[in-house]
Amino acid sequence: MAETTQNDSSALAFLKLIEVMARLRNPIGGCPWDLEQDFSTIAPYTIEEAYEVADAIQRGNMADLKEELGDLLFQVVFHSQMASEDGVFDIADVTQGIAEKMVRRHPHVFDSPDARSADEQTQAWEVIKAQERAAKTTNDAAPSALDGVALSLPALLRAEKLQKRAARVGFDWTEAEPIFDKLIEETAEVREAIATGVQDEIEDEIGDLLFVGANLARRLGIDPEHALRRANAKFERRFRAMEAAATNDGKDFGSLDLEAQESYWQRVKRAEKNSA
Repeated sequence: MAETTQNDSSALAFLKLIEVMARLRNPIGGCPWDLEQDFSTIAPYTIEEAYEVADAIQRGNMADLKEELGDLLFQVVFHSQMASEDGVFDIADVTQGIAEKMVRRHPHVFDSPDARSADEQTQAWEVIKAQERAAKTTNDAAPSALDGVALSLPALLRAEKLQKRAARVGFDWTEAEPIFDKLIEETAEVREAIATGVQDEIEDEIGDLLFVGANLARRLGIDPEHALRRANAKFERRFRAMEAAATNDGKDFGSLDLEAQESYWQRVKRAEKNSA
């Protein structure tokens, strides 16, 4: 009975959200801003909300996570409402579709229950996804192991996914050591491109260097996106500490020369190491 009551409560809350969205998009009395939006203008907000969910999780703030999940859910309802207005699909199609997909991708749970390890399930999941991608292919292009990697993903995340797809068909380094050699090679090519002064060549070689860096992280079992987030957080933490240290010394950090700023950087690093 308690489970039924909870399900009823969740359904009513979801229906309320759908009604709110429909009211916002109602040409009569709706919100002018919401009415002006389309899929392309809302997409950046959808991406932003997904990142804010990840940020709340990283900070371990459950109150913020609840709020950010609501914001992300609102984005799903927003897109679905616009699609419904165009007669393409509605929120019921979206929820039914994802439920059916999850059942289809978990036959060991819903069809023929069996005991699987997480690795075995991951392998089976990828096989099913590949079959789904092949079934959806409608053009004359030959199928590729790289099909289905979204263009809109953050570049570093997309690099990792492309490399994983290539690795599934054997196109991958078997160990990390050769990747270090490749990093040296790509660094030299960046230097050569800089010498030409051609911006497109420089950008191209910098991209290659970053791509190889992502490959090294993947080979070592490191999520490159998460690693870069940690590096960003560390830089921000140390930079703010430098500014604070300079202020405590009665100095304006922005007015110092690079040598003086570097001395503060080293000071902050030593302080972090000593407090670890």
